[in-house]
Amino acid sequence: MERPCILLSASRSGWQNYENAVLRAGGSVAGGYCPQPDAGYDGLLLCGGEDIDPDRYGQKNCGSLGIDPDRDAAEFALAEAYAAAGKPIFGICRGHQVLNVVLGGSLLQDLGPERNLFHRRTPGTDVDRIHPLRTEENSLLRRLYGPVFSSNSSHHQAVDRLGDGLHLTAWSEVGIAEALEHETLPLFSVQFHPERMSYAMRRPDAADGALLFEWFIRLCADPIPSTPHFAMK
Repeated sequence: MERPCILLSASRSGWQNYENAVLRAGGSVAGGYCPQPDAGYDGLLLCGGEDIDPDRYGQKNCGSLGIDPDRDAAEFALAEAYAAAGKPIFGICRGHQVLNVVLGGSLLQDLGPERNLFHRRTPGTDVDRIHPLRTEENSLLRRLYGPVFSSNSSHHQAVDRLGDGLHLTAWSEVGIAEALEHETLPLFSVQFHPERMSYAMRRPDAADGALLFEWFIRLCADPIPSTPHFAMK
């Protein structure tokens, strides 16, 4: 069977971990930095990276870092194109936040010193934080990982007001929105980094991130038109 081809959008600094996870899960990869909004691929993966321009959700900058207007423009166009086409979208970290803002939501621009202790890497290191998550009943993450599981973490911003049609389906010990699912579109996102919990990067202190990539590739290979994938029960 032909591998589903996933359009990947990432930062200038690279996307090797994401590409490796998609390939190991059974997909193939196109794209990179600022791809064109071509909805002809089987699915869209929005990767991690720096912060979104807060002007896009009606705020002044009070803590956002590393803003890249070109990437913002590309990923908003990509998300809109794939949502309009009803094709699967998977957002990771920044991608999780992009999808929320595209759908009319907002972000917390900085978690503050206490919550950053649990969620942000120690400056000068490349070691993710690890913490538990709780999942919503009937959600994708509940089906894959059960009611509670451990994940990695490396971020200083978070989803605040939810975008239209989105449901909060997992949250951290301090109430951070860790996963979102759309009520009708094949769209889901996570704040953590499953690509750094998968395959060659599998770690013993966290859940297996490969389950999310494999689920996404199956969805891209066999989408069900006009059927709500994530309707809450």
